[in-house]
Amino acid sequence: MNVADSQRVGSSLEHLGYTFTDKAEEADVIVLNTCVVRQSAEDKALGRLSSLLPLKRQNPNLVINLMGCLVGVRGAERMREKLPYVDVFSPPSDPGPLVSYLTQGEIRSLEDSETARRFLMMDDEISTELNPSLILPQHERGQLVSAHVPVVYGCSHACTFCIIPFRRGVERSRPVGDIVAEIRSLAAQGVKEVTLLGQIVDRYGKDIPDGPNLAQLLRIVHEVEGIERIRFLTSHPNYFTEDLMDAVAELPKVMPHIEVPIQAGADEVLANMKRGYTQKDYRDLVDLIRKKIPHCSIATDIIVGFPGETDEQFMETYRVLADLKLDVAHLARYSSREGTVATRRMEDNVTDEEKMRRFRLLEELQEQIVAEINQKYLGQTVEVLFEEKVKNRWKGRTPTNKLVFVESDEDLKGKILPVTVTWTGPWSMQASLQRQPELITL
Repeated sequence: MNVADSQRVGSSLEHLGYTFTDKAEEADVIVLNTCVVRQSAEDKALGRLSSLLPLKRQNPNLVINLMGCLVGVRGAERMREKLPYVDVFSPPSDPGPLVSYLTQGEIRSLEDSETARRFLMMDDEISTELNPSLILPQHERGQLVSAHVPVVYGCSHACTFCIIPFRRGVERSRPVGDIVAEIRSLAAQGVKEVTLLGQIVDRYGKDIPDGPNLAQLLRIVHEVEGIERIRFLTSHPNYFTEDLMDAVAELPKVMPHIEVPIQAGADEVLANMKRGYTQKDYRDLVDLIRKKIPHCSIATDIIVGFPGETDEQFMETYRVLADLKLDVAHLARYSSREGTVATRRMEDNVTDEEKMRRFRLLEELQEQIVAEINQKYLGQTVEVLFEEKVKNRWKGRTPTNKLVFVESDEDLKGKILPVTVTWTGPWSMQASLQRQPELITL
């Protein structure tokens, strides 16, 4: 989500006459787009911000913009006092405050100014019909193969460990027309794959009376010319419906890769997290996904060391992961976030050492599982969408989101090509291009 937000900010600035630089020392405007989902992310953001202070002292005209979840949607009065050298504070997904600051009031209102309609995000939406090129900054146009498209902003589910609803606000679904216009614009700029984003992406449309759901949105996006692959994340077990499974199974452009977090394996921990399902519910969901979408890859998220989690409850998580053998497990140690229910009402009583022990156990287990899954690809032919060249090897992904590297002197960027897998490991695979037989004229 932050990558998508940053791209839109960069494009907005370019429409004001700015150009991109990757050197902070050369910049006239620096935007620090932040995440605070874990304490380490917040600490990193504040550390990076403090490192900009010498630049500000050297150049008082430098504009520093703090954006994203560190600012949140509830105002930044306290932060203004703590960070007097920051010029602009912007909530998540909104370049409006920065654009207004830089134009010094030249943009007055949406009704009075066509310029405002071009540059400002109103209700977290960009008017792509007025300015389709607003989506990507210049240095990325024609360069990106895969792009992210937010379809749901905020979240209203409020798991007890999660800070996102407090920082990104309530759930708001974007209109279908805005989403499709944005995707058409991305396709016109060379993008081949889009990933539809939402904190709980399956809840798309639930806040719009008689609006389409995610399955219907996928069918609409599927018709956009130029887009060859579609993905979506992140799902929630409570809202991953059978009609959504059917859409994935039936639509060739929608890739068979599902990200649906379990977070914990013990029912008591799940209840304390306010997840709304049981371990059995999750197991049944995985079974149904695999039945309806054969050969589908499934990713999950897991938090270890949630307040009150006993060793036996952790082992429930371990057994679930061992039994289900999922393709990806994003692992995290519980991090207390100020303002969440878990922080207010539950004691963070699992030591850092124990959190790390549990983390390592799951990490080692998952490495074995993925190595076994990927081993089955050896010698197989799969289609790969190539994204970029990294250290003289082309990097791409299979429909099931497996990372593949291929050595080739050809320009493979943006191409979907069949490859034969020659080596597999737990985190990536190597392959060779399949050569088409040459025609011989007699």
